[in-house]
Amino acid sequence: MSSSASTAGGRLVSVIIPAHNAEHTVAQAIQSALNQTCGDTEVLVIDDNSSDRTADMANSFDTKNVRVWRCSAGNASASRNVGLQHASGRYIQFLDADDVLHPEKIELQLTALGKECAAATLASASWMKFRHEVSEAQLTAEPVWPIEDPLEWLITSLSGGGMMQTGAWLTHRELIDAAGPWDETLTLHDDGEFFTRVLLQSKRIQFVPEALIYYRSVADSLSRRRDNQAAQSAFRVCQLREQHLLARRDDQRTRSALATQYAQFSYEFSGLAPVLAVQALDRALTLGGGRLGDVGGANFRRMTRLFGFRTALKVKTMLSNLTHGERFE
Repeated sequence: MSSSASTAGGRLVSVIIPAHNAEHTVAQAIQSALNQTCGDTEVLVIDDNSSDRTADMANSFDTKNVRVWRCSAGNASASRNVGLQHASGRYIQFLDADDVLHPEKIELQLTALGKECAAATLASASWMKFRHEVSEAQLTAEPVWPIEDPLEWLITSLSGGGMMQTGAWLTHRELIDAAGPWDETLTLHDDGEFFTRVLLQSKRIQFVPEALIYYRSVADSLSRRRDNQAAQSAFRVCQLREQHLLARRDDQRTRSALATQYAQFSYEFSGLAPVLAVQALDRALTLGGGRLGDVGGANFRRMTRLFGFRTALKVKTMLSNLTHGERFE
């Protein structure tokens, strides 16, 4: 669907919420979208074949501004694509079903964007982690947040400079149409791959520090999944980001950043997917090694300095197997 077709006669902002078995949190997410002070906002909830009362909770909102689709999308990426098919907004706000928008989040970003070149600018915001109540959320700024140049942002982020949570972005529909849809084969770090493409289509990033999103951090969230499917997805994301970035600029800094992301994958998945971890480390070394000494926790970094990254990785894997999955950091 082209941007002109999707926005003709439509809303200013479409909030797309993929949801699967989110009966305890989806209502709060929807209400936070309805509470936006910018006005002219529609909320699209894509219920991915939930077995609980997620659809009932979403349908309980008696307002034309909330539309609910129940389908068998298969994963969050596919659900977001369903949302994009039905969205009429000039701007797209992706919101996970367990996260919460501050009431002024979108309005502050729209004001900062203004009208000049807004379609080519990607807006970002501060994000704060919480577990149960947003009142307990704490903000920890990361080095990557204020960087305006999209390519520099990506290189800094991949080099260990932090990240931007999915809901922190506000994206013009034209940027999404240029970048292409979410990759539905990915189940972990799918947002990292998608927004890599969006960032590479952008001319500038407008960071709005006073705009806020509250990111629920819980043990069973999708972002914390660690199984074989998740490992395969995360490794594929590393490969795709390498492809995207080297097509734009192939130099030592870019290769070093990409090497660091492969090394980080090796560290995270060495116990679960040792074959992929070795492949990732080999690719990291081929790309130049990156910042291997900055990967992992304090104990792992100390061992890397003493014996090298590969040996540290073998010890971590061995200890993980001996302690039934407990992490050596």
